Amino acid sequence: MIQVIKYMLCVVVLLGISCKSKENSLLKEDTVQTEKSSQPNIVVMLCDDLGYGDLAAFGHPIIKTDNLDKLAKTGIKLTNFYSTAPVCSPSRVGLLTGRSPNRAGVYDFIPGYKKSEDNRDLVHLQADEVTIPAILKSAGYATCLSGKWHCNSRFNNAAQPQPNDFGFDHWFATHNNAAPSHHNPNNFIRNGEKVGEIEGFSSQIVVDEAISWLKTKKDDKPFFLEVAFHEPHEPIASPEDLVQKYLPLAENRQQAEYFANVENVDIAVGRLVAYLEKHNSENTLIVFTSDNGPETFMRYSRAKHSYGTPGALKGMKLWTNEAGFRVPCIVNWMGKETFSGTSDQVVSALDFLPTFTELAGAELPKRTLDGQSIKSFLDSGKLTREKPLIWAFYDAINERRVAMRSGDWKIMGRLDVNNEELPHIHNLYDGNEEFVKSAKLTDFVLFNLKNDISESENLALKEPEVFKKIKTEFEIQYKKLLDGSHIWVRNE
Repeated sequence: MIQVIKYMLCVVVLLGISCKSKENSLLKEDTVQTEKSSQPNIVVMLCDDLGYGDLAAFGHPIIKTDNLDKLAKTGIKLTNFYSTAPVCSPSRVGLLTGRSPNRAGVYDFIPGYKKSEDNRDLVHLQADEVTIPAILKSAGYATCLSGKWHCNSRFNNAAQPQPNDFGFDHWFATHNNAAPSHHNPNNFIRNGEKVGEIEGFSSQIVVDEAISWLKTKKDDKPFFLEVAFHEPHEPIASPEDLVQKYLPLAENRQQAEYFANVENVDIAVGRLVAYLEKHNSENTLIVFTSDNGPETFMRYSRAKHSYGTPGALKGMKLWTNEAGFRVPCIVNWMGKETFSGTSDQVVSALDFLPTFTELAGAELPKRTLDGQSIKSFLDSGKLTREKPLIWAFYDAINERRVAMRSGDWKIMGRLDVNNEELPHIHNLYDGNEEFVKSAKLTDFVLFNLKNDISESENLALKEPEVFKKIKTEFEIQYKKLLDGSHIWVRNE
């Protein structure tokens, strides 16, 4: 009898443990499901050479951008948003990695492959860099790139990593510009295969691909979608009906084509947003911005349509003054209550990786990051930067090629070697490393950007205490960046 009782007690205990285990398992499963359902879809739309003043919402008096204006009105318009470089390749690398592009070794525009002494033509986003799509893919996301890549010289070549090596499940891309122009481009590659000529305009084509991917992806995973427009980078081509619309308002046909080009992007954005509103409106974070500032009219022979405007900012693309990398940015989180309105908080494309990582419930890469999560800003509209933003662009058009934003202040300095200006540098490699690292920061200027958006008054002498503090910080931050910059080795 005692044995029977003991047996029955054991059964009861085991059943209890089993039930508890099953209950814990169900709770765990529910938690995982809840975490997955809370992961937002994330869409980044990136223009190419769109100026700070090129959207109606940012003050353009002529160009109509109704769809983007609506996104800004119902979301967040960022007036102090910065790209990670004043030119395309490093800007895109910085966005994808959350790190200064100098750390990744991408200092300048990457040309197509052609052997050069300084390895400029061999530069590429390196395989060990951790990117947004790779992190999100590890967290259960489906991922897609549609548009411009420009993160390596050997595009669609196994000699260098390609978009799929950085976490993109599906990619439909060009190395650099749409060719021969935005109209009927013939240089797109889809997942490693040449596509051939495609009828239409590039901005509409990349949105067509994005929508097609969304329709045909075979699971209900959250998604990360990067739509990288070629517009309004030269060589520009625009729909004739839009050109005719702007001809009476423009100085000439070329300017009308530029205005039409920007509106064509807006129309493409409207199409994608309409699809998302219909199918993914419950939890989709949308970001729209530009890789750098506007091209200078006729800086090179094909820049005859480059009528982009920096607004009130000083400089243009390739400058370390504000217009080089201060760009329009709009954030709109469909299905989520967030802060809304215009914000002058200082935000950077470097912040995308840590922000998206936190939203996805993923882990940050174990390496130096230069951005920070702005999740709390999206909720409250308040943000305190953990460290200043710094840019070192050795091929800048303006004299002072190193710049730092700290709070309301911006400081810039020239790089001199033996009292002579550092020559233009495309790339740091073992042949110039010592020379570049010997350059001294000098000839400083200081601006209060809150009061002087145009960088018109140097306050270095008028604000000696502020200048001393910011200058010390500037020198420390530049040394840290230089020490952490990737140095290429010839023939590596």
